[in-house]
Amino acid sequence: MRILVTGCAGFIGSTLTEYLLNKGEFVLGIDNFNDFYDVKIKKNNIKKAQENNNFVLQQIDLLNVSPNLLKNYAIDCIIHLAAYPGVRPSFLHPEQYSRNNIDGTLRLLQCMRELQITKGVFASSSSVYGNNPTVPFSEDAHVEPISIYGATKLTLESYCRSYSYAYNLDITCLRFFTCYGPRQRPDLAIHKFTRLLKEKKPIPMFGDGATSRDYTYIDDIVHGVYLAATKVDGFNIINLGNSYPTKLSTMIHTLAEKLEVDPIIQQEKIPAGDVMHTWANITKAETLLGWKPATSFGDGLDKFLEWINQ
Repeated sequence: MRILVTGCAGFIGSTLTEYLLNKGEFVLGIDNFNDFYDVKIKKNNIKKAQENNNFVLQQIDLLNVSPNLLKNYAIDCIIHLAAYPGVRPSFLHPEQYSRNNIDGTLRLLQCMRELQITKGVFASSSSVYGNNPTVPFSEDAHVEPISIYGATKLTLESYCRSYSYAYNLDITCLRFFTCYGPRQRPDLAIHKFTRLLKEKKPIPMFGDGATSRDYTYIDDIVHGVYLAATKVDGFNIINLGNSYPTKLSTMIHTLAEKLEVDPIIQQEKIPAGDVMHTWANITKAETLLGWKPATSFGDGLDKFLEWINQ
């Protein structure tokens, strides 16, 4: 395949790009290298891919992507990962989240329609479920996001459904559940807490530690993305999660134990938009994709710490 990967220099995007290149695929990667976090990290993420002749990097904003660009590289599949991330920051800059996460998605869908690129995989999020009390979350469950970020992802899914049905496009929206591993963004909990523990600084624990997340290792996520691009047709919404939620307090103490330090806990109020729990029902991923997570939370933490200690 000849694949466009948006957000190719990010955590998931750069890992997926290398995965696809190792499969022998051609990848056109686009990234606007915004300063949501240190641009040097993103440039380092993409260095290895740039050594491969099957990879082309374009520094461009999503809203400036033209059908001609994709036509020039004969793209036949779009994997859309680029987005303004983060639940809490989305309340500070809602217009920016709408522009990037919704308008940018529409731009790609228009390119698919005009060029008849029939295959697309679009990154959604477990944030769309909000505080649904019925766990594990299944794809046909009621969705009611409680953050601007989650709302943009739900809107993305709606547009993908409409374009898929109207123009006969094969589009899969993947709801990612708390991805972690090497290259994880520095603002995300596991990366941030590891840094604070190593520096013997206080850990900001929101609430009493009883909130939980379905931490899913990066290699499992990118494998699921590839399967979605190669194995299913029509319109689909599919969860990708470890299906084994871990409490916040457990995550902190497990990290501290592996780092052989005593955590200093600084309890804080749960911020607006943060959900209490996430937990993926992965029956659909197992059935449609033949996908199951292969990495336990403990093993994934070991791999992450090996990377961060390099």
